[in-house]
Amino acid sequence: MTPATRQIVFINTAHSITHYSLLILPTAVLAMAVPGGAFGPDYGPILALATGMFVLYGLLSLPQGWLAQRFGRKALMTAFFFGTGASLIAAGFASSSRALAATLAAAGGFAAIYHPIGTTMLVEAAGDKPGRAIGVNGVFGNLGVALAPVITAFLAHQIGWRAAFVAPGLLCVAAGLFWARTPLAHVEAHATARPFPPIPRHLVRRAVLVLMLIAMSSGLVFNAYTLLLPKLLQERLAGSESLLPLVGAAAFLVTLCGALTQFTVGRMIDRNTLKKVFLPVSIVLAPAMAALSFAQGWLVLPLAGVVAASIFGQVTVNETMAARYISPAVRARIYSVRFFVGFLGAAASAPVVSVLYERTGSVAAVTLVLAAFSVVTLGCALFFPNRKEELEPALWADAVPAE
Repeated sequence: MTPATRQIVFINTAHSITHYSLLILPTAVLAMAVPGGAFGPDYGPILALATGMFVLYGLLSLPQGWLAQRFGRKALMTAFFFGTGASLIAAGFASSSRALAATLAAAGGFAAIYHPIGTTMLVEAAGDKPGRAIGVNGVFGNLGVALAPVITAFLAHQIGWRAAFVAPGLLCVAAGLFWARTPLAHVEAHATARPFPPIPRHLVRRAVLVLMLIAMSSGLVFNAYTLLLPKLLQERLAGSESLLPLVGAAAFLVTLCGALTQFTVGRMIDRNTLKKVFLPVSIVLAPAMAALSFAQGWLVLPLAGVVAASIFGQVTVNETMAARYISPAVRARIYSVRFFVGFLGAAASAPVVSVLYERTGSVAAVTLVLAAFSVVTLGCALFFPNRKEELEPALWADAVPAE
């Protein structure tokens, strides 16, 4: 295994850990919200304890580009592994709502390192065809999303909810020990061997505008949906706490649809313009989300799978936008801003789900709100440029000044 390949393995592993760590509480809360429990019997207030986690996950993504220049990417990714793991272990020993909120917030702060730094390292290593690498990386991220509910449900049911935090925390620290002993591969020269093409500025501005708008709306939709999914499946499929493992398994199958879609979309992107992939993926999201609001029984599973496929497929498209339209010199900073904007929407997801559920007693209101935000995603897909030069960068030199 080459140093570059070994580095990509760690980047992909870190992506799984990032999304897994953010989604432990939404399933663990189903075992924590019991009469006489340390955190009370209600679902909404316990889920709201994750708000600080997503706030720091968003806020601390912004300075990562600057921190990478100051301390280096290797040091930041080392802090990611050790900091996230230690925070999860501490969350497993929390005995009050305040302590759980604080330890979850710390985990979110360290997890904020991954996307701006890890994605930049991945794109540079991928060279001229980033779509497949980003798609594979997306599969690993969604593997974390998929495994979080099923493993958390198993651990919470068999051992207790504390084990659901401590076990992945220990694995994260162990991964950090291996990462700390792995030399950083020098892939920048490969990534920048071909000069970045002279893309017309108005198209770059248009792409960046879409990137930021879609980051905000998809950040809310992605995180709110993944937070809501275990409760949605419990409400529609299995109301008994004894069926918690079934809920975890169903959530795994649903998010697996998203993972498979990201891999497929990644391969399609290398052969098609972004808009040709982005538009059909976006068209299905709003109606599928609205239908999910009213579906009952086993019909929920295929609908939830379609929604997951659309949401997660868009992530691969969005991350490739910067690779095709932003020069490597400023790409890390654009990724930092993009993820900061996206995580502002993500930070709102926990209180949105919590408040709407507490006021209505049902997940239907939440999914309808997410369906409305999905329309913004469709508008972004319609507005995004559709240029053949994306596939043949040499043609940008002869590109007309306007579309």
